[in-house]
Amino acid sequence: MCTTLRETFSSRFGFLMLSAACAIGLGNVWRFPFITGKYGGGIFVVVYLLFLLAVLPVMIMEFAIGRASKSSLGKSFHVLEQPGTFWHRMGWLSLIGPYALMMFYTTISGWMLYYCIKMAQGAFENLSIGQSASFFETMLSNPALQVFWMTVCVATCFAVNASGLRNGVERVINAMMVGLFILLSVLVVRVLFLPGALDGLRYFLIPDTERFFSASFLEICNAAMCQAFFTLGIGNGCMATIGSYYSREKSLPGEALWVAFLDTFVAMLAGMLVFPACFSFQINPDSGPGLIFITLPHIFNSMSHGYIWGMLFFLFMTFASFSTVIAVFETIISHSQDVHMCTRKKACLKHGIVLWALSLPCALSWSVLSDVHPFGGSSTILDLEDFILSSNILPIGALLFTLFCTLKNGWGWDNFIREANQGNGLKLPHWFKFYLRWVLPVLLLFVFTAGYVERFWK
Repeated sequence: MCTTLRETFSSRFGFLMLSAACAIGLGNVWRFPFITGKYGGGIFVVVYLLFLLAVLPVMIMEFAIGRASKSSLGKSFHVLEQPGTFWHRMGWLSLIGPYALMMFYTTISGWMLYYCIKMAQGAFENLSIGQSASFFETMLSNPALQVFWMTVCVATCFAVNASGLRNGVERVINAMMVGLFILLSVLVVRVLFLPGALDGLRYFLIPDTERFFSASFLEICNAAMCQAFFTLGIGNGCMATIGSYYSREKSLPGEALWVAFLDTFVAMLAGMLVFPACFSFQINPDSGPGLIFITLPHIFNSMSHGYIWGMLFFLFMTFASFSTVIAVFETIISHSQDVHMCTRKKACLKHGIVLWALSLPCALSWSVLSDVHPFGGSSTILDLEDFILSSNILPIGALLFTLFCTLKNGWGWDNFIREANQGNGLKLPHWFKFYLRWVLPVLLLFVFTAGYVERFWK
């Protein structure tokens, strides 16, 4: 074991891309287009953006905690807390949160790469939508296949992290994120030229009050709030780790807005891809695995040179998922470097083995462990792990950050706002203290409560 000097980003672009990689992921394509269409198109987007801005300060707080302490969350509270307080005990969040996410995210990321290869091989050519569904179910029920592609994801991404922040993580993430934006833009342009595509675009973007008011106000707010909260990747300490590598040349509110813009931009482009494609081929868009692995492969297969477009789509999804994995792995590695003085390569090897083992239950939940239904019915281990993360760890973590940055016995408002506003760019006004101290905690408790209502009482 040895102690090393903390690395820093080579550029602001690297900081923004790694932050965006944490935020941009499966939810941008998996869920956002579906709920936007369901709740009234453009009118729901406005509600969503309002909630996005409402929870964005949590990202600013994470950035500030990391940059001020120059360490991951494993040591940040210890460095910044007032003497005699207990906040340092919350350092576990930077390990348990990322682990909870990666225990199922690595399996799904493996699916993306597998489908990208199969699309390039033309495996979906002339398959009906029923056959596409069978293909997906066969993949899920094959334990060797599931474990193999999960292993490829874990090994590949930890290898990137082992190469260092600048030479590995930053360089690869920059390339992936640029490729992601280019691929998605090309796919959207192609889909918009399909017959009937404009009808799908109108359904997605034009405000529809009938669809909006068909649901209760509480249901709409819950959908918008949860999507806004979870799409930003806040609450598990990842943004704090990224902030610890960043310089003080730029103030943090403006940087958080850039990340939110990039995340929303990808989500909107995803909607402009999904709905025109589905309307063109008269297929109802759904949410989750059915959309990504059944509906869209069938649509691409029906297009001229569909295997090429399908391959590009899953290459885009591979970039989106793998970049998130690399960004979250960095949080795990940084924790070991800061808390246990572990070298980067040793941390990658240790956590790679542990995370691979902990990812096995999810990878095997449709085969060897198919009889395990944590919530009854057809629920899987993935549902349990997602509930632990999304409905517990993330909202509780975000609430801890909010209290730490606003309470006197935490880091305190004055210290937080001084760090957040350090550098050139947009400043957080001092009157914002009331909102962060009294309003935001209520919204975060709403997210926490909504998760349980959604799971057990809906």
